[in-house]
Amino acid sequence: MSEIKKVNEFCFDETTEKILKELEKTRTDFWNLDRQSANFLNTLIKINNSKNVLEIGTSNGYSGIWILKALLETKGKLTTIEFWEKRQSVARNNFKTCCPDVEVEPKIGSAIVILEDLLDEINVGKREKFDFVFIDANKKEYISYFKLIDKMMTPNGIILADNILSHYEKVEDYVSNLFNNKNYQSQILELGTGMMLSRRNDG
Repeated sequence: MSEIKKVNEFCFDETTEKILKELEKTRTDFWNLDRQSANFLNTLIKINNSKNVLEIGTSNGYSGIWILKALLETKGKLTTIEFWEKRQSVARNNFKTCCPDVEVEPKIGSAIVILEDLLDEINVGKREKFDFVFIDANKKEYISYFKLIDKMMTPNGIILADNILSHYEKVEDYVSNLFNNKNYQSQILELGTGMMLSRRNDG
């Protein structure tokens, strides 16, 4: 039996592929997803038919491109948070080039502060709840992110968190909380640096 190929061969248009390959060269510098994990993220958003996605950790936009390509199909919107303006500036340019027809709302600053602001907007009816959240930022803050995210998720919403195995000591409290939370069904995936998939149980 021939060896099963594990490397994703899914391709986008020529312009997008060129940018993705350039970003992949600096993956370890920016802690971007590997291509296989990015493909999983893209596929999961499509399967869930997500319309309102929140990304915590924009970086140079690699994962954001994959998210936006999925949202192009589901006709959704991305809100993405990054602490460093220089990184998100690069990401915004990449988004405009690869996904000009998908709505993106970039946010700059502390993720916790921005999440608090987003929750306030949701509570007063100025913003819709999120049906999909991707976490790939400060590992020690994952649990703090979750405590806010939990209040702004739609029924049956999905949370996908990266670096679960590579930074387990830093995210252990997040993992423990989700596994012991009766409102979520979770699974750790040995994909890339380790991802944790959690789904709200709202009946």
